[in-house]
Amino acid sequence: MMNVKERYEEAKAKYASIGVDTEEVLQKLAEVKISMHCWQGDDVKGFLTPDGELTGGIMATGNYPGAAHTPDQLRQDLEKAFSLIPGNHKLNLHAMYLDTDEPVDLNEIEPKHFEKWVAWAKEQGIGLDFNPTFFSHPMMKDGLTLAHPDKEVRDYWIEHGKRARKIAEYMGKEIGQTCIDNFWMPDGMKDNPIDRLSPRQRLMESLDEIFSEDLNEEYTQDAVESKLFGLGAEAYTVGSHEFYMGYGLTRNKLICLDAGHFHPTEVISNKLSSLALFSKGIMLHVSRPVRWDSDHVVIMDDELQEIGKELVRNDLLGKTAIGLDFFDATINRIAAWAIGTRNTQKALLKAMLEPIEELKEAELNFDFTKRLAFTEELKDFPYADVWNYFCEINNVPVGMDWYQEVLQYEKDVQSKRL
Repeated sequence: MMNVKERYEEAKAKYASIGVDTEEVLQKLAEVKISMHCWQGDDVKGFLTPDGELTGGIMATGNYPGAAHTPDQLRQDLEKAFSLIPGNHKLNLHAMYLDTDEPVDLNEIEPKHFEKWVAWAKEQGIGLDFNPTFFSHPMMKDGLTLAHPDKEVRDYWIEHGKRARKIAEYMGKEIGQTCIDNFWMPDGMKDNPIDRLSPRQRLMESLDEIFSEDLNEEYTQDAVESKLFGLGAEAYTVGSHEFYMGYGLTRNKLICLDAGHFHPTEVISNKLSSLALFSKGIMLHVSRPVRWDSDHVVIMDDELQEIGKELVRNDLLGKTAIGLDFFDATINRIAAWAIGTRNTQKALLKAMLEPIEELKEAELNFDFTKRLAFTEELKDFPYADVWNYFCEINNVPVGMDWYQEVLQYEKDVQSKRL
């Protein structure tokens, strides 16, 4: 039976026959950093309060044992997950995951409350991204934060947003990698509003105040994220796609596209090339909607592969920050991270293994027969052998071996948690 290297050598030769250099592909894939989200590990509860109450369209369902209850437990689980994923990546951290013994509210947070996370990230050799937390808090009133008509409510959240930016700047400066600070808030209404304009006016003015100070973009960049609707905001979401596309383009912000935040038959892959022409850059939240924004673990479905193709074929990886966003409490949470992140990498790898320039030339010459023949035959090419070799040279488990490590970790660590 051939080993991983032998199978790779056969695959390498097969891809070479269509002009694809797998060694270059592996080098290119190694340069892609995926921002893995912290909130899969504890079901989006965070550490701001002992028992976080989920609000604003955020809900993790299920009661699978072993969730992290402390920052140390979460970091321990993250280390295990990263050990199963090839390459060097980032962690996407929400503000409510601060690590401090000091009682502190969201409008009081400072870099010092995240020093342990920064020290840990340095030890692990990973980057950090950040998100202010505009939910699961008493000051989210009437389903609104930055768009609330009460100035006191808006001022609270404006202060939180300003402090979040300072924390992101601190993280980027300390770690030496740009920290993407992604802004999403669940503001909306359950039933049909009379006035759709005024809340958007207030949101725009609030965001302008948050972003009024210019920060060093070597350390941090701001992103804004839209949504179609959420729990309790079924009829109207203030921060719609059109709102944030306009805001991001006119304010020179990254525009975040979440794969689950659009109509059920709408996909983000087809939006990437258009946004790339006009926007400063793109942030992705790669998720999997089953019934709209249900945040299921990313699988190797058609849309994930289309996202990978769009990013690779159009050379958009340098303009796009790739992050994950799902939370499933019905399965082992480390397995969820491993499956979702590895699949995202696999989708990029499959796209990188295409003879892209040759296919573009065929298309430009209206040789649609060649385009169809190649893209169909490529589906049978041995990309998995290239992937397994990528795992092996990065010293992470090959094939299903990662799953055995998850089971052992569950037995040794997670099963002993209360």
